[in-house]
Amino acid sequence: MTQRKTYASPPCMASEVDPAYFDPVGVDPDQARDVARWRRAERIRLARLREELGQAGRARVSGQIGQHLSRVLEERGVGQGTVLAGYWPIKGESDLRPVLKGLHRAGVTIALPIVETRAAPLIFRRWTPDTKMVRGDWNIPVPPPEADPLIPDITLAPCLGWSEGCYRLGWGGGYFDRTLASLDPRPVAIGIALGAANLTTIYPQPHDIPLDLIVTEEGVSAERTATS
Repeated sequence: MTQRKTYASPPCMASEVDPAYFDPVGVDPDQARDVARWRRAERIRLARLREELGQAGRARVSGQIGQHLSRVLEERGVGQGTVLAGYWPIKGESDLRPVLKGLHRAGVTIALPIVETRAAPLIFRRWTPDTKMVRGDWNIPVPPPEADPLIPDITLAPCLGWSEGCYRLGWGGGYFDRTLASLDPRPVAIGIALGAANLTTIYPQPHDIPLDLIVTEEGVSAERTATS
């Protein structure tokens, strides 16, 4: 039976709430502060990279990523009975809602993530194209409380940046890491990113959990092996 474990990642808020967050027990505090400063600067740069694509450019990239993602899911046998967690795009993230709609028509159960409790793992609720959305944390549209709770087999994670080791640089809230740490068995985690957002490293900290693969407009750009 799928169950949640006690989450292992350190409690933190989103970067907008605690931009100076670092893990005080995992590494040297000075090093952690340096990493936190570097990540803040990279988030600004990478967000600007998205903005510079413009609406038409983002739509084109979303379509390309959607094609590659659909192929990946087909190769993995995703179909009726699979629970896949997508996301609602914000801040220029790739819009994969057309892919989610197609998967729904094919019998895949779609879920969306929700911040139910601050600084805790995400929960997931069922979504269909007909779901009447409500406003959740940071004003993000989410399924209503009466929607069925689900545990995903596969989850998509939008990335601001990514590295070859399948590490993800997000907005800094730590929610996705805590969620992966809490789920047993762990879902297959697929990062969605721009090819140009590739970083040599994100300087992984103890709470950073690598994804299983990264899909960009160029295809599968990184994949974690059992020994990675």
